[in-house]
Amino acid sequence: MRSTQKYTLEDPMLFKQQMLGWAQQYREVVWLDSNGYSQQYTSYDAVLAVDAFTSVITDYYKAFEDLAAYRRVTADWIFGYLSYDLKNDTENLTSGNFDGLGFADLFFFQPKKLLLLKGDELEMLYLPLCDDEIDDDFLAISQWKPEQALSISKPLNIKQRISKEEYIKKADKMLSHIYRGDIYEANFCMEFYAENAELHPLDTYMRLNAISEPPFAVFLKNYKHYLLSASPERYLRKEGKKVISQPIKGTARRSENPSEDAQIKLALLADEKERSENIMIVDLVRNDLSHTAEKQSVKVEELCGAYTFKQVHHLISTVTSVVHEDCVAEEVLRTTFPMGSMTGAPKISAMQIIENLEETKRGLYSGAVGYFTPNGDFDFNVVIRSILYNELNRYVSFSVGSAITVEATPEKEYEECLLKAGAMYRVLNTNL
Repeated sequence: MRSTQKYTLEDPMLFKQQMLGWAQQYREVVWLDSNGYSQQYTSYDAVLAVDAFTSVITDYYKAFEDLAAYRRVTADWIFGYLSYDLKNDTENLTSGNFDGLGFADLFFFQPKKLLLLKGDELEMLYLPLCDDEIDDDFLAISQWKPEQALSISKPLNIKQRISKEEYIKKADKMLSHIYRGDIYEANFCMEFYAENAELHPLDTYMRLNAISEPPFAVFLKNYKHYLLSASPERYLRKEGKKVISQPIKGTARRSENPSEDAQIKLALLADEKERSENIMIVDLVRNDLSHTAEKQSVKVEELCGAYTFKQVHHLISTVTSVVHEDCVAEEVLRTTFPMGSMTGAPKISAMQIIENLEETKRGLYSGAVGYFTPNGDFDFNVVIRSILYNELNRYVSFSVGSAITVEATPEKEYEECLLKAGAMYRVLNTNL
């Protein structure tokens, strides 16, 4: 049972910076920030979990079983991630591509200290072994100075794993699979990376987040492994018996001219190719959710809604279901993972083709980060628009992708990838 203390904050925005800065002293950190983005399904403005009391870290083999057992034993809040390569647990698949990062396939921990921020109210939930530290920690956070984070990273020499010419050839091969009827759609990704890199994770995250201010931002630290994420996408949320999936498919650039920007958004809404990408994934999500849903409970609450972010416009759909009575939380995740927006349709065939054409193991990229509550509810994002860093081997990586459909033009898909890569590239390649 956690001890709880509530505080009313004078300046929640400043306190958010202070919370994340204060957290850097701990070996394990998960920071989730909605950045004030208006959304229908949400519980908190920001969440901070630090300092593992217990943890589970494993490869893909029987990973969802291990996670279910760990959650039953802790019966508490747990935070962590599911990597894309858990596909090898859910299906007869493999991951043989190059991996420069070396993250575990699954990692969750039970935090000693948990902070929940909503509006100007902060709730601190501590395990009994450290609950006498609540007031002292609140004071320490309040006294943390933002200038303490000013450890600017040097610009990195970012390399592209797949050249433009190679990308176009591989996209053409993807199209040949579509023409043969092997798949209808697949998300094809490529990596950007830097070797011998020295990165200051907190500073890098803060600058990346300032560029994008997305609703599912994450700072994750597991010893020397870091995820710095500006994700705009929710993978899956469970509230009681209701499950919510919100896949993103369909992207358009922003314009500094308000009139032109509005026209771009309207054009995205009407773009048949972009809409078809989204609708195909909605059908896949509906099928995935049906495995654990009560009969006739799968609903499309919104189809192809146009949403605006600082960098891009996106089409987002919302699909919901009601899980049947005897369904456990991990089964909902297992039967829907990896998410349709990062795989394709049919999902298994798409993942097989993706593995053959991509040149790096995705790992945590296009996986999910989030948490479980003590009663089995959960909320997870999609790990996109993210920088991954292994401090031990000094390897930095970020990947981007786009959906290949029968209407795709490889050159345009390549340009979409560069558009999505823009924020990460700017953060890693400049001090501005």
